[in-house]
Amino acid sequence: MSSPTRVALLAACFAVAGTAVHAQQGVPAPTKPPEAAQGQPTLGERAGQLVDRVTGNPAASADIDMRRVLDAHAALNPKPIEGLTPEEARKQPSPADAVKALLQKEGKDPAALNAKAGVKTQDMSYETAGGTQPLRIYTPSTAAQGGAKLPVVVYYHGGWVIADIATYDATPRAMAEKANAIFVSVEYRFAPENKFPAAHDDAVAAYKWVLANAERLGGDPARIAVMGESAGGNLAINTAIAARDQNLQAPVHQVLIYPVGGVNTDTPSYRENENAKPLNKAMIGWFVGHLTKGEQDKQDARLDVIGKANLSGLPSATIITAQIDPLMSDGQMLNEKLTGAGVAVRYQNYEGATHEFFGMSSVVAKAESAQTLVAQELQKAFAAQKRAAN
Repeated sequence: MSSPTRVALLAACFAVAGTAVHAQQGVPAPTKPPEAAQGQPTLGERAGQLVDRVTGNPAASADIDMRRVLDAHAALNPKPIEGLTPEEARKQPSPADAVKALLQKEGKDPAALNAKAGVKTQDMSYETAGGTQPLRIYTPSTAAQGGAKLPVVVYYHGGWVIADIATYDATPRAMAEKANAIFVSVEYRFAPENKFPAAHDDAVAAYKWVLANAERLGGDPARIAVMGESAGGNLAINTAIAARDQNLQAPVHQVLIYPVGGVNTDTPSYRENENAKPLNKAMIGWFVGHLTKGEQDKQDARLDVIGKANLSGLPSATIITAQIDPLMSDGQMLNEKLTGAGVAVRYQNYEGATHEFFGMSSVVAKAESAQTLVAQELQKAFAAQKRAAN
C-alpha cells in the first residue's frame, strides 16, 4: 500500500473516531437508528476496521459480530499464551469467556440461555491408561419422546494443553438439540504432563467406552459419529483411523472443525493469519512444543495426518474452516486428501469468521449457519445408516 493511501486511511480513521468521541461527549450528530442494535458497525467499530486494514491486522476481514467477540476477548486482557507456562496459560480468559461477557453486556444471562435450550447434562467417567477421565453427556429434550434410541456423537474439544469440557460446553450443548443426538464430550490427558500420544490414546479409549455404553445412555449403538474442534478435530479423525485399523465399529460420520491436520506451519493460511486472534502461528508452535517429546513425534502420522496418514476406507466427513485462522489450509488439504482417498466430504469455509467461532452461535451468525450445516450432515449420515440397517 502506498504512503498516500495509508495517510488517507489513517485520516479517515481519526475522523471517524473523532466523530464517535464527540457523540459520546454530547455533541449533536445526525439522527439515525442505533447501529449496534441493528447489527451494523458503530462509528467506533468502523474506525477500528479502518485501522486494521491499514496495519494489516487479519481482524479487518472479520464480520462485525465476530469482531465484537474479539473486542470482548481483548477487553478481558488475556496475556499472549505463547509466552506463558502451561499453568499460567490455563488461567487466561478464553474466547468462551468473551462470549459470556458479550452476552452479559447485552443484558442476557448465559445460564438462563442454557436452561432454555432444554438439554440435560450428566457427568460420567471412562478408564484410560493414565486413570479415569471425565465425560459429559448432553441429551436433547427429544430423548423422552417416543422412546426411540437417539444417535450418539463422541465430541473432542480443542486445546491439548489448555481448555476442558467446561470451556467447550457451548458446542455439544447447541449441537445435541440441532442434530437430535446425544453428545458425549470427552476429557483427555493434557500435555506437557502427559506427552503425545496420551491424548490420542484417550480419544480412542473414550470411543470404545461409548461403543460399549451407548445403549444405557439412551443411544443407538449402531449410529455413533465422531466430532472435534481444532486439536479435537485431529483427535476425531485419528479415532476414525484407529477404528479402521483396530477393526472396531466405524463411526457413521466424522465432523472436523478447523482441525489440526499437519505440522507444516508455512501454508498460505499460516502466512496470512500469522498474527490472527484468538489463534496465531506462535501459539500453534507452543501447543505442539508442549505436546511432543521432540521432532520424531512430529513425524508421526497422527500429527502429520496430511503428510503421512492413510485415509482410505474412512467414513464420510464434514469439514468446517474459518477464513481468519492459521488452520484454514489444514482443513482444505484434509478435504483434498480425504476426497482423493475416496471419502465423501462436505467442506465449507466461513469468510469473516475466526478460529473458535463454531461454538459462538449465541452471538455470531456464521456459527449458527455452520452448526445448522453440521447438524444436517450428521442427520443425513444417521438416516443412511438406519436405512442400511433395516
